[in-house]
Amino acid sequence: MKIYTKTGDKGETALYGGTRVSKASARVDSYGNIDELNSFIGIAKSHIEDEEVLRQLRKIQFDLFTVGSEAATPVDKLMLANGKSRLPLVISDTEIEELENWMDFFDEKTEPLQFFILPGGGKAATFLHAARTICRRAERSLVFLNESEEVRPELIKYLNRLSDYLFVLARYISKINNEPEEYWNPNER
Repeated sequence: MKIYTKTGDKGETALYGGTRVSKASARVDSYGNIDELNSFIGIAKSHIEDEEVLRQLRKIQFDLFTVGSEAATPVDKLMLANGKSRLPLVISDTEIEELENWMDFFDEKTEPLQFFILPGGGKAATFLHAARTICRRAERSLVFLNESEEVRPELIKYLNRLSDYLFVLARYISKINNEPEEYWNPNER
């Protein structure tokens, strides 16, 4: 099988379930942002040595494929004619709680926040901060899609929690790598 199909040469693509839409549609934009987020997490991973963090990020990348597959599936195509789910996996409160537990652990290891943090630090922390902002964009794009087509609330909730996780993880990575955080303190202008 060749990687190129030529079916998108006129600016359309097929969603999961077969429906053809413009590549500029809100649905395609949403799962494209999720894909970009996944790639940035991969970049961050290439600068991280902590095995537990790498395990968590691999799990998150797996979960992002799950989120993306659902984002690529119109709600009327989620169920097959035989009544079974088209998708073998969906994001649930379990994955959201997992992010919260990981966040709580990392948050306990860092100093309490007093000011906003300037995105930066070492390479890993910087890429995690970039991934956090892409995650926020992916979340906004799902919210925008939800204004015209139904999106399961767990998907939006997962991305909301993931952006918080990426922020806390960036702080934790800076700490274990002895990289100072820079603060945005309006009183020190």
